[in-house]
Amino acid sequence: MDWFGTTDYELARFVLQRGIAAVYVIAFLSALLQFPALLGERGLLPAPRYLARVTRTPGPTLFRWRYSDGLLRAVAFLGMALGLSVVLGLPQSGPPWLPLLVFLALWLLYMSIVNIGQVFYGFGWEILLLEAGFLAAFLGSDQSATPVITLFLFRWLVFRLEFGAGMIKMRGDAVWRDLTALYYHHETQPMPNPLSWFFHHLPKPLHKVEVLGNHFAQLVVPFFLFAPQPVASAAAAVVLATQLWLVLSGNFAWLNTITLVLAFSAVGDSALAGLGVTAFGHGAPGTPAWFAAVVLAMGLLMLVLSWWPLKNLLSRNQAMNASFNRWRLANAYGAFGSITRDRLEVVVEGWDGVAWREYGFRGKPGDPARMPRQWAPYHLRLDWMMWFLALGQPGMNWFIPFLQRLLAADRATLKLLREDPFGGSPPLEIRARVFAYRYTTWREWRATGLWWAREPLGMLVPPFGD
Repeated sequence: MDWFGTTDYELARFVLQRGIAAVYVIAFLSALLQFPALLGERGLLPAPRYLARVTRTPGPTLFRWRYSDGLLRAVAFLGMALGLSVVLGLPQSGPPWLPLLVFLALWLLYMSIVNIGQVFYGFGWEILLLEAGFLAAFLGSDQSATPVITLFLFRWLVFRLEFGAGMIKMRGDAVWRDLTALYYHHETQPMPNPLSWFFHHLPKPLHKVEVLGNHFAQLVVPFFLFAPQPVASAAAAVVLATQLWLVLSGNFAWLNTITLVLAFSAVGDSALAGLGVTAFGHGAPGTPAWFAAVVLAMGLLMLVLSWWPLKNLLSRNQAMNASFNRWRLANAYGAFGSITRDRLEVVVEGWDGVAWREYGFRGKPGDPARMPRQWAPYHLRLDWMMWFLALGQPGMNWFIPFLQRLLAADRATLKLLREDPFGGSPPLEIRARVFAYRYTTWREWRATGLWWAREPLGMLVPPFGD
């Protein structure tokens, strides 16, 4: 390794570039399939209406002067094509400026979507993907060494992601400090997956061990990401293990997937070679002077911007998943500072003149007999917003339009659902009720085959029709 570049991190660069690009493909696919119905010209929160109302969007967007569903789809298709080109390794085979331009394009295209996405794009993994895509632009190509500055900025990103999440827990809910958080989490998390029921029923002493392991992984291990090899690779291995545990136990869109990818920034080829693992061939040892200058300038920019998230990490009033600039760089991250004790679900029903029939969502719990499905790293935005709605967070500005679309049997809206009980015909009336959900016990599950037990609590939206 010289003062600027290294050939000891070819596997890291391979995984970072292709992994981040793959997540961008998923993100643009999500926009292609969901954005028009949620935020398009006839969406629940129409982007044109939003753009006409605000004097300034949260950040730059290509749609500032004109939005159309056709333009949105063009942006999504272009983003998917660019992302797939990186997954296939095409830009990386050229000079360093080629992957630089491709990743900057991915960053700007997706930022254009996020900045008009309103509450449906208000998730921490949106800004995480943006920051990761920006940094990936400065990894170089197969014709250059991997810039050390970029690798350490990726590690700084993982540090903020992990340590920020650990601190928000310790400063937040008492269940993280008394180690009982996982008594509730697997049952009340936004979108359980097929194994969440089984994780919930693990012995309580093991749940406490899990929380202790989480604290170690998030509050201690991140510091060792900056250590020499092989210590940094060992720290990355801990992050990888804990993230895989989260992948097995829940659906958190691409949060865990991209964290797995980012952790490879600390995995050195030499450390793997010491374990008998042969990594990829080395890239060119030299670096063009212009590219070195660009990376140095980027590093100085990120150093300056990092003051705000660093100050946030040390603050008693720590912000979670916050951007401090319009370019969504050097952000603050964190998750689950508080844990919900009871699970509430909003159940939407239509009336056909004979009975009330329930609409089925793709990911969120509904039918007690239906095993939760695996959707991550794909992001079901409507299902996630239904979870926030059940918690009592504001949402009627999109939920009432959603009910109205169902009442009109709007095809685009119905495509967001798993099951339309009316087969494309409009119901006579629509309503929304709140239910309390809990996992069945082992005995209940063996006797009934049900994954959930539920009881009605009351009406959220009384019946109404045309």
